[in-house]
Amino acid sequence: MSAPISGHHSPVAAQQSSAAPTTVTVGHFDFDDGGSYSGGSDQGRAHGHGVCTGLNHEGEYAGAWQNGFETSGVYTWPNGSEFAGEWMQGKRYGLGVERRGRWTYRGEWTQGTMGRYGVRHGPDESVAKYEGTWTTGLQDGYGRETYSDGGKCNSNVTATANVNVKL
Repeated sequence: MSAPISGHHSPVAAQQSSAAPTTVTVGHFDFDDGGSYSGGSDQGRAHGHGVCTGLNHEGEYAGAWQNGFETSGVYTWPNGSEFAGEWMQGKRYGLGVERRGRWTYRGEWTQGTMGRYGVRHGPDESVAKYEGTWTTGLQDGYGRETYSDGGKCNSNVTATANVNVKL
């Protein structure tokens, strides 16, 4: 009896999973909550390319799947916000771009939140932006903030202190 395939393979699971050939079929599944999936599948799990909608068709992910998890694609929320990028174990992970309201974040993601390094900027007509390090979705560490009036500020934000230097 082998465990379900996940993003973290043990050597034994990797050997077992490589022994069985992957057969991708195309299908359509309707979920009890009103969502659906159309696309490639392998052994009843999303695999290959496909589109999945959420509860009552609110929200949509379109892109690549591997063993039932999103790997690279675009998720669109019902309000029009959008994330395009990489996924791991059902969470945003790696490089990606999120557009939410008037703000856009381009950078790295860790465990579903903005992480490590990225740039968040305002609308195209605005110069407002923050470029720097992030931890668990928050500005953390060294960065540079540019305000809508063009003023700039270097900052060092930590859990215990927030040091800003207006330039």
